[in-house]
Amino acid sequence: MASSVDHAGLKRRQLLAGLGVASAAGLAAAVRAQPGAQPGAWDMTTDVLVVGSGAAGASAAIEASQAGAAVLLIESLPRFGGSSAMSAGVVYAGGGTALQRALGVRDSVEAMSAFIAGMSGPQPPLEKIQLYCEQSPAHFDWLVGQGVRYGEKLATAMSVPLDGESLYFSGAERAWPARELAAPAPRGHVPLGPGMTGGRTLMEALLARVRALGVSMLSGIEARRLVVARDGRILGMEVSMNGERKNIRARRGVVLASGGFIHNREMVRLYAPHLYECSVPWGNIGDQGVGINIGIGAGAAALRMHQGFAIVPLYPPESVLAGIVVNAAAQRFVPEDTYYGVLGDAIAYHQQGRAWLITDRDSHLPPQQDNFPQLAQANTIGDLAEQLGFPRGALQHTVAYYNRNALNGEDPLFHKSPAYLRPLQGPPYRAWNLSVDQAFVPAHTFGGLHTTVDGQVLDGFGEAIPGLYAAGRTAAGLPAAPYIASGLSVGDCTFFGRRAGLAAAGRSAA
Repeated sequence: MASSVDHAGLKRRQLLAGLGVASAAGLAAAVRAQPGAQPGAWDMTTDVLVVGSGAAGASAAIEASQAGAAVLLIESLPRFGGSSAMSAGVVYAGGGTALQRALGVRDSVEAMSAFIAGMSGPQPPLEKIQLYCEQSPAHFDWLVGQGVRYGEKLATAMSVPLDGESLYFSGAERAWPARELAAPAPRGHVPLGPGMTGGRTLMEALLARVRALGVSMLSGIEARRLVVARDGRILGMEVSMNGERKNIRARRGVVLASGGFIHNREMVRLYAPHLYECSVPWGNIGDQGVGINIGIGAGAAALRMHQGFAIVPLYPPESVLAGIVVNAAAQRFVPEDTYYGVLGDAIAYHQQGRAWLITDRDSHLPPQQDNFPQLAQANTIGDLAEQLGFPRGALQHTVAYYNRNALNGEDPLFHKSPAYLRPLQGPPYRAWNLSVDQAFVPAHTFGGLHTTVDGQVLDGFGEAIPGLYAAGRTAAGLPAAPYIASGLSVGDCTFFGRRAGLAAAGRSAA
């Protein structure tokens, strides 16, 4: 009994170190592969090692450097910027940012947090959501301070603005049921740039700041495994440089920010089979899950590995939202005017990846679009249903019920906005394939390492792994399934990347 009492006060890692063993399989493997643990065996030394050069890695490097740490940032590809540079650069921010105030937009921390927490599926990360919302205005100011430019112009359309607007409704805020959870407000902050190049301009500003601070940056460096001491402390990392194994010592910590795993098809098949079926793996080719696997190899826990986004970009034009979306039973299952990440999630995760858009003469897709194949066309709903092979009478019943209520300005099932609510009437009626393996459906992963709000990586027992941090899509952060708004991912990357960099810089040198 005395022995049990004595051990109860010990951290698990302290106990393992005292016993001289490493019982966790992943930790044991990492310990056995620690060539750099020997004094004098290091090829390079830094205070903070950042793995990955996207928004999370760049933000971590900026804050760690400004905190006084020597920082080395490594990137596996020849070009810096990660998947963030491929995005529209939208940052989901609110609660009264400077841009919102300048444009007369009223918003609150409470409304923003109620929307994110209420729409992000079961068991959302409430601590991270609350902190992000509370500090959102200050985080936007930080982005501006790094040289990211925004214009004082508000867009009213649902899609990413292309005419110099920097603020818009980037998600499901105005759709049901979100609008009943909190007052809608535009929170999508878009960097100025031509067309859809906001991500490129965002990363140009952040990487310019990284360079101006004197951070060492090396490309073409492949992270291999962490160097772990027998007590579980992270000492550094083994990497591959020009085909040669090198060991980098990180005196204060390692920040894993190397993206998700959408391009590691075996990982996607194993962890996120719903996303595996989607037609377009979306992200930088470096999204191979390296940081996640490296962390797991050192004993880290991983969360929500099955989650991600499946985008079904119905709009623009928004006129198409007057149509209805049905499943294999010819039943509606979602408000058509919701954010296309919510629509994609409903199809990929809850409808076996299959769905169809039914339109009339005034709501059909443009003839030049190639996102969604047209499957059928007819002068009556019955003939259309027969071509599609729907259960007898099912589509006719769905359309009749929808039309009867739409005539009265009602949608009892899904409360579609009056702006898009009208009966389907007037041939030709058309059916468009929204199935995830046939239509243009970009997909990306959200699962990653379990972290604290400061980016500390936790093991399966909920204990922090000393010296290990993660951010961006290498970590399980704000984005969840369903993905409810553009900008949550880049916002999460920059905000929690900053916190991970600060935490790593503040840790006592080993």
